[in-house]
Amino acid sequence: MGVWQLTMISIGATLGTGIFVVLGEAVPDAGPAVVVSFVIAGLTALFSALSYAELAGTIPVSGSSYSYAYATMGELIAWVCGWCLILEYGVSVAAVAVGWGEYLNELLDGTLGITIPDALAAPPGDGGIFNLPALLVVLLAMAFLLGGAKESARANAIMVGVKIAALILFCAVAFTGIRAGNYTPFMPLGMAGVSAAGATLFFSYIGFDAASTAGEEAKNPQADLPRAIMLSLIIVTALYCLVAAVAVGALPWKKFSGSEAALASIMKDVTGQSFWAVLLAAGAVVAIASVVLTVLYGQTRILFAMSRDGLVPKVFSTVHARTGVPRANTVIVSLFCGVLAAAIPLGQLADATSIGTLFAFALVNIAVIVLRRTRPDMPRTFRVPLSPLFPVIGFALCLWMMGSLQFVTWVVFGVWMAIGLVLYFGYGMRRSRLATAEK
Repeated sequence: MGVWQLTMISIGATLGTGIFVVLGEAVPDAGPAVVVSFVIAGLTALFSALSYAELAGTIPVSGSSYSYAYATMGELIAWVCGWCLILEYGVSVAAVAVGWGEYLNELLDGTLGITIPDALAAPPGDGGIFNLPALLVVLLAMAFLLGGAKESARANAIMVGVKIAALILFCAVAFTGIRAGNYTPFMPLGMAGVSAAGATLFFSYIGFDAASTAGEEAKNPQADLPRAIMLSLIIVTALYCLVAAVAVGALPWKKFSGSEAALASIMKDVTGQSFWAVLLAAGAVVAIASVVLTVLYGQTRILFAMSRDGLVPKVFSTVHARTGVPRANTVIVSLFCGVLAAAIPLGQLADATSIGTLFAFALVNIAVIVLRRTRPDMPRTFRVPLSPLFPVIGFALCLWMMGSLQFVTWVVFGVWMAIGLVLYFGYGMRRSRLATAEK
């Protein structure tokens, strides 16, 4: 894959549920200042992206920040980072799949006049029994991935084009419905609301690092990975801020509460017609499907790297002779994520994803500082400016965003990390490549 395909992988993994669905959960916290929340979340992502870009060019292998932590801070820290990435990628696939079902229903209602019953379109706790659409989109992505990396990248590039077009269409149509009064009061719940919304919206930036999971499938990883990471983040941030500014201008912020297909609702309100909302819903269905595809791809490559190091069973690093795809890995991960998506509500999944990601990003910022001190002469195709200042700022911003998340999210994170450490000391530490080499 070249720089363009790698950039499309990062945009594909990032641009989706965050703007199409999670926006409806963040606006009630921040009001019109949700645009500021996007900027804060984007800045947090930017400082971490700089660190990712340096490490991706220096250590161009599959595994993303897990591999960077392994090379700089040792096996235990790498395991902790990899375990956080499983939370980031695996749980975010489930969260994204839940959002896909909302827009699928919107599309079916607008075109055929039918909707999937709540019992089969929502998880327990949200008025349903089983979220069938969420499971289906994960299985669809699994089918694409089993075909091979190049084929998956080609399908993703087409879907990325569709979703960028859908968001530009939304801005063009919704712009006609902007009312100046909708921007006041700009910050109704103060800076605390903006911060809380920023922590939720950080979910919208998860995935920009997906290109770094493709290090071993890139043509020129040292040069192309840093470019793809930075380029994707710039494009995504610009689109997010534009869409958010138009959305809160076209719909009073209090009306966003409880809306998981907010952009389609705005299109319908502004035009008075269902056609534009249906068109946007169709774009969202494609957009969110591409996120499931690329994030699922990233998860399988992280587990592949961990398996190669002996920290998880070898079945995750066994590849098919013809396609080069880790088939068993892909099927196991897809089934796990699909069941998770079908059974757990979106809000809980999004926050759990955010805290795992922020912790992994914090470790990446530390890894840059450590590698600069331990291997100063190592070739670097990209260097973080003003190091160690920028990595320290990135680390601090990650901790600040984590502190804005709810207490229950921290409890879930604590339980997840405890399970991870039990697995490491009970399995990974004894069977890892380092442990077997010592024997």
